[in-house]
Amino acid sequence: MKTFILGFFALSATLAMSTPAKAELKVGDKAPDVTGVTETGDKLSFASAYAKQPYTLVYFFPKADTPGCTAQGCSLRDSYEALTKQGVAVIGVSLDNVENQKAFKEKYHFPFTLIADPDKAVVGAFGVTVKSVPVFGSFASREAFLIKDGKIVWADYSASTSKQAADVLKVIADAKS
Repeated sequence: MKTFILGFFALSATLAMSTPAKAELKVGDKAPDVTGVTETGDKLSFASAYAKQPYTLVYFFPKADTPGCTAQGCSLRDSYEALTKQGVAVIGVSLDNVENQKAFKEKYHFPFTLIADPDKAVVGAFGVTVKSVPVFGSFASREAFLIKDGKIVWADYSASTSKQAADVLKVIADAKS
């Protein structure tokens, strides 16, 4: 049995594939005008979200209600007041379905929108890497993009979990100085 389990994990690691849906966005690129489905099942136009606040943080996480993703979301929740004072709207995106996103948001009292992206439309528009692990499925990489005036002003391709909000606030503070 031990040999089977070790073999399974070795095979999974070998077969795990990471593929960006398209070229990753970089600072200075135009932010994607894509539409996603929120945790309530409503459609959200990202272009109209960008226009509502000076900044929009779009962060991608692998799986709702897992330890790292919870830490990342809670970081943003706990600093939400500081973020909104700086004009930041927050949108979280994963490949989870609407029901899982809704349950995740309710469980941790997230005051921001979560996007259910099982068809990978939003992930693809941002060029976020998707990791496919046999038996376990596909997961978006942990990445974050800060958008101002419709352009990417900061990109974090290995976004922090517990310090996501601090990273964003530092970028904004540095831009003001």
